Amino acid sequence: MRKPRVLRGICAGALAAGALALSACGGGDDGSGPTELHWFISIQPGGSVEAVAEACSKQSNGRYEIVPELQPSDATLTHEQLIRRLGAEDPTVDLIGMDVVWTAEFANAGWIKPWEGAAAREVSRGVFGPVLQTATFEDTLYGAPFNSNTQLLWYRKDKTPKPPRTWEEMIREAERLDTTIAAQGNRYEGYTVWVNAMIESAGAQLLSGPESVSLDEQPTTEALRLIGEVANSPAALATLSTSDEDVSRLAFEAGDAYFMINYTFAYSSAATEAPDIAKVMGAAPFPRVAPDLPEAPPLGGFNIGVGEFTEHEDLAFEAARCLTSPEQQLTVTELDGLPPVREALYDTKIVKKAFPGFAQLTADQIQAAAPRPVTPAYTDVSLAVQRALHPPDAIDPDDPTSAFEELLEKLEDAAKREGLI
Repeated sequence: MRKPRVLRGICAGALAAGALALSACGGGDDGSGPTELHWFISIQPGGSVEAVAEACSKQSNGRYEIVPELQPSDATLTHEQLIRRLGAEDPTVDLIGMDVVWTAEFANAGWIKPWEGAAAREVSRGVFGPVLQTATFEDTLYGAPFNSNTQLLWYRKDKTPKPPRTWEEMIREAERLDTTIAAQGNRYEGYTVWVNAMIESAGAQLLSGPESVSLDEQPTTEALRLIGEVANSPAALATLSTSDEDVSRLAFEAGDAYFMINYTFAYSSAATEAPDIAKVMGAAPFPRVAPDLPEAPPLGGFNIGVGEFTEHEDLAFEAARCLTSPEQQLTVTELDGLPPVREALYDTKIVKKAFPGFAQLTADQIQAAAPRPVTPAYTDVSLAVQRALHPPDAIDPDDPTSAFEELLEKLEDAAKREGLI
């Protein structure tokens, strides 16, 4: 098996020069061996990408070899590199590991091929409904769901045996215990994730369609009020406005926060880095905004797209079906702790071992999750959220109306691709 590479120097140089003739960079088949299928996807620390690529290559019986072209772990950098390649109609982009928010943009631009017929039914079978939403644009499936993720409320069972059900309860309990709440308040995609989950949990939406702003005022204002209350409370993490997932888990592992909103990796990290904390670490549903409305936790993960300009369409679709099969999803869970997209897999030993005591909770939260807006203008929408609402402590919990008005104005521009670059 050929070793994966983090971008080929020749190809990267050709792209930087704006070259369009990229076929010499690979992806062709001269008849001397298996066809190389280049899979562009962010690197995963546990090696799951390499493992599933090798397994599916072997299963092809010499017809194709999946070559991982490992991209940066930073989604923004990976996105930038991919759109340069796709914009240049690079035929070496056979398979793409797409962040769940890229589907509409890539489909609308004509950069990925639709899934149809039996192949679409195969990769959709048993997949959580919200996950399928992230892979669909204008009622057409454009991605094969590969893995999912969601955020849970992590809390200290030794400090508060019963987890809070709402954000208001959590703020009051954190203040009572003289501790903090770790969340993602930095000006980046993670902040958009938090804001979207809060607004959806309040019963509103950022967008009602690819170019239509929704944003009902009363529930949106309540969601923003709670973000402002967290940020201006004594329970706010001191570094909230610059906090990401890693800063949050470090604060929890250090004992500085008894409550944390974070992805499922938080448990395995604590088990390795802070085993004493892991022993008293509880998992609970994402807190509700309103007691009488269900929570709508965030939804992450990757879908696999087939590049529009690939010279090996049939093999690429076949390889994507293999990569997203139940067997390979379990490999991804085992090596990198990423939740599978098929509900039935949560009863397996592998998933229960990866998520001890919270496998079913994870499945339930993925089923309840609210995807971020499916729109070709998603990048602009996310930037609009960040620009309107950061830092979180600038949101006045006593009068969040101005924050709502700023968000509404910027979203209306963003949805129409106006005013933001």
